[in-house]
Amino acid sequence: MKTIWIVDDDDSIRWVLEKALAREGFVTRSFTNPDDVLSALDQEHPQVLVSDIRMNGASGLDLLQTIKQQLPSLPVIIMTAFSDLDSAVAAFKGGAFEYLAKPFDLSKAVELIRRALEENAREATVEQVVDVETEILGHAAAMQEVFRAIGRLSQSSVTVLITGESGSGKELVARALHKHSPRFNQPFIALNTAAIPKDLLESELFGHERGAFTGAQAARRGRFEQAEGGTLFLDEIGDMPFDLQTRLLRVLSDGHFYRVGGHHPLKANVRLIAATHQHLEERVKEGVFREDLFHRLNVIRLRVPSLRERREDVPLLAKHFLVQSAKQLGVDAKRLSEAALYYISGLDFPGNVRQLENLCNWITVMAPGQVVEIADLPSELVPQALKPIALDIASVEIAPEFAGQMPNQLWFAALEKEAERLLRQGEQEIMPRLSRDFESVVIKAALKHTHGRKNEAAIRLGIGRNTISRKIQELNIDGVKEE
Repeated sequence: MKTIWIVDDDDSIRWVLEKALAREGFVTRSFTNPDDVLSALDQEHPQVLVSDIRMNGASGLDLLQTIKQQLPSLPVIIMTAFSDLDSAVAAFKGGAFEYLAKPFDLSKAVELIRRALEENAREATVEQVVDVETEILGHAAAMQEVFRAIGRLSQSSVTVLITGESGSGKELVARALHKHSPRFNQPFIALNTAAIPKDLLESELFGHERGAFTGAQAARRGRFEQAEGGTLFLDEIGDMPFDLQTRLLRVLSDGHFYRVGGHHPLKANVRLIAATHQHLEERVKEGVFREDLFHRLNVIRLRVPSLRERREDVPLLAKHFLVQSAKQLGVDAKRLSEAALYYISGLDFPGNVRQLENLCNWITVMAPGQVVEIADLPSELVPQALKPIALDIASVEIAPEFAGQMPNQLWFAALEKEAERLLRQGEQEIMPRLSRDFESVVIKAALKHTHGRKNEAAIRLGIGRNTISRKIQELNIDGVKEE
């Protein structure tokens, strides 16, 4: 059985912790110095390590550093009677799970160790998931097509053009293409052509010789040379200046290039993968992108779907990003409630996967509590006071894993919060007001579903034709077809 290891040269501290943990049913093993701990690691590993920071002839911080090199996921709690800022900073910089100042409250110490045990179990689970995970997550049919394409290209070094909206994961796809190609053990070099000033982009791509321009104190290898034998990924290729497009075309045509200021041709053994969020055909028609370069790049086109096209992947991605951001910050991972997961699965996410990742980072830092509800999300993503009429329920696409189980929970919670808000503000005649909003939402949804045919909508809603006609007039609802 794995145990809790206690390292302290103070007999009384070890004894007190041993007894307290034994009462909770935990198994402990005690040490008086770090050297004995390191020797014991050859035979077994603990679940949690609790160590003093200063011991005779040894340092708990040195032990922490060594432990983290061997067992990076092992939670280590550092104890010290010297409660100074430097010790605390050093402990956390070294990767300590927590810092415990002496004298400490015994019950709090036990609770801290219990949390560290839970962290150990959580880390083990996450590591197992990561071990079997691919570099791209997704169960949606649109993503399965991307996976199939990567598989078909796995034995090829052909040029690939990746298209898709900003934030959809084009670089991840490029890295996967490289990882699963014959060039996997050679460099993968990425360059965002839109992020480099025009005057520097040529040097970034092809390198320069010493004295080629002011400030060129030494020769420099460009990205083509850095990627030799491997893959060069050029992101946002649609923004490349026209004159540089000519130089790139020449490299793709004959496989040679010159450094800026150079006179000797260099051979380029590089697989090129390009990406863009723009419509290159339109850029060609506008005369800002070379047609011959477009055809050179467009050998195999691989489109990455937007997050709106793979809403069923939102819960999977959100859980992954929450665990990832919590791990980076050294805190417990937060969890979205089912209602919150259902809600964000219906958002448009114009920033795609990157926006979802940023949202999860925000939640990890800013959201209160471990279980995050809809009201805890950033205000710009949630209608005012979660008003039901502000959430166009008819337009929300439900992720399959929530189908048939979430709608009641979501809109009942939203309705309750809106009623509470109106009551707090001292509003009168709340029932007629909310009833009117409810009728408006439901009738609009029915008319949208029946493409404006009110008689069919009335049948689907279970009300009479005269009733729906009267309600449409009272509620000023548009989009009704004449029948």
